[in-house]
Parts: sequence; C-alpha cells; structure tokens
Amino acid sequence: MSDPVVPLVPVGQILSMELEHRGWTQADFAAVIDRPTQFVSEIISGKKEITRESAAQIGAATGHTPGYWLKLQDDYLLYKHTKDSATQRELRDVRRRARLNELAPIPVLLKRQIICGRTLDEQEAEIMELYDLHDINDDPVFILAAKRSNMSEAFSTLQLAWIGCIRHAARERKPAAAYSAKGLALLASKLPRILTTPDNFRDLPDLFAEVGVRLVYVEALPGAKIDGCTFFLDGIPVIGLSGRGKRMDKILFALLHEIAHLLREHVKPDEANIIVEEVEQHASENACEEAANQLAGSWILPQPLPPARERINQAWVTRMARERGLAPIVVVGQLQNAGRLDWRSTLAKNAPAVTEELASW
Repeated sequence: MSDPVVPLVPVGQILSMELEHRGWTQADFAAVIDRPTQFVSEIISGKKEITRESAAQIGAATGHTPGYWLKLQDDYLLYKHTKDSATQRELRDVRRRARLNELAPIPVLLKRQIICGRTLDEQEAEIMELYDLHDINDDPVFILAAKRSNMSEAFSTLQLAWIGCIRHAARERKPAAAYSAKGLALLASKLPRILTTPDNFRDLPDLFAEVGVRLVYVEALPGAKIDGCTFFLDGIPVIGLSGRGKRMDKILFALLHEIAHLLREHVKPDEANIIVEEVEQHASENACEEAANQLAGSWILPQPLPPARERINQAWVTRMARERGLAPIVVVGQLQNAGRLDWRSTLAKNAPAVTEELASW
C-alpha cells in the first residue's frame, strides 16, 4: 500500500482516525502491536512521541511504512516550530551568529578585544564597522596587495579579518605629510641599514608618516598566514604588518615587500575602497608578488653576496654584515632564501625578534 498524503495535524490524531476507520479500539490496537493500552493512548493524545521501533510496529499493523509515521510526526513538529515566535527568534539569532562567524573569527576577535560587544546586536554592529558593510549579508570588499604564504588559495576569513583590523587601525593614524613616492623609495633603500637592531623598529611609523604613508601593526591572527598588506585608504597609502615570523629579518623583508607594491603601483589611490585582490587570479597576483620580492631584495643587497671560500660560519656572516651595513641576521636570512644556508642553520639560532617593538607602535 502506498503512503497517502495527509494534512499537517498531530500524528496521534491521524492514528486515531486510522483506528476508527478500521473499527479498532485503542485496546484492540494495543493488542495487535503487543503494547500496553496506555502506550497507544499516550501517542494518540500527544504525550508520547513515536520512536523508530514503535513506527515499525504501527506501520506493520496499518500497512504503511515506518517512515510514513515518523515523517507525519516530524512534519507536524517542524510546522509547530514555524508557528512558535520564541523558537523563530532563537533560530534567527542562530542564523545571525552563523553569518558573523562566516565573516570573522568571532571568538578570536573577542579574546583580542578587537570587538567587545556582549550582545549579538553589538557584535554585528562592530563587524559591519570593521568591514564597512551596509548590510550584514554583504561580503567584505578589498583592493590590496598582500604577502601571504598561501598565494594559490582565496583569502581566508582570518586573513580578511586581519586586513579589516589593519584598515580600522589605519584610520586612527594621520600621516604628517603628503605621500611622496620619491621619498618612500629613498627611505626603502636606507631601511636595511637603518634597521640593524630591534630597537630601531620603534621609530618606523614616524619615518613613514614623513613620506605620507600610514604604517600600522596588528598582531597576526592564529593561522592567518599573512605577513603584510598594502592599500590606499581615502587616497592615503597604508602598509600593514602582522609580525608573523617575529624574526627581525623577516619583518624587514615583509615591510620592504609592501613598499615595493606601492612603488610598483600594484595598488592605486583611485580604486574604490579595498577589494580582495583576485588579480586576474593567481597568475597576475604571483607576478606582482615576484616583482615585489625582487625589488625588496635589491634594497637589502644592491650587490649579491660573494661566494664563500670556506664553509659559511659566524665570522664570515659578521664580516659580510659589517661590509654591507646590515644586521647579521639579515645576511643569514638572505643566504637562507638563496638556498645557501639550511633553514635549520645554527647561525639563525637566537635570532632577534621585534614583536615588542612592533607592539609599541
């Protein structure tokens, strides 16, 4: 027998009609399915729900499938949920929380006190402000260049949240002068020889303000895999650093890399707001990244390091650093990037970190 289509009513009511049609009392039916009469009475009155086991027994007795009785019950209960205002309010809040967590790592942002809202309304307002959204169902839009370790993948939620934090922080910082590409290029050429100790990093925001660039730091979000980004905000260039990697030479290179994006005009001031750079997708993006890497490397080493006559050791590194006016760890980093030193080299042991200096910005 095929299962008939029935209206949305309690399953017990349909079972009662089924028994009446057959001329069975509740006691008769209880005997058929070998259950107590009270069991049948409680299903018909709605005090007890049908289980998979009882659905199979009722189905065997009535000629319908077990799924038929379970579906009748589930459809009606779900229908009741749609009519319950308190339940619907709860579900709307669930959908809102789901949307917020699609947009940003809410627990991480709360822990970092990047957002502080305790209520759902407050958190939603903060996320909309962070991303410049007019509607919470809109997607964040960014135009930027970014140094990250997963270039072949789309920007992640963590990366977008970090970029949003950089933009928010940049709005609080006003440059002291108009943007000067010439001044920025001169500064970039000097930075490898200025930043020879961690303490030298403390004054960087002021140096960048003098050439019209907002330089900001937001600590890397766990697992974000992004080192820096570059974009224009209200016509003013912004460089953001995450401090990922912590080592002085890595932060220096990330900074120079983002300067290179600006000077190569991979981002431009006339582009609206910020859009996630799917830059003709990854081929074009990778080309921009390679160009930025090359220019950054030329500022660190205008002339390549000579081949070592002996095994590269601390004395050779110290001599090269002194001759080039660089911090020894920067020489080590360049050798590692060139494949001349293993990444596990003891020469990089106890490399100076600049996390504390970046946090002082």
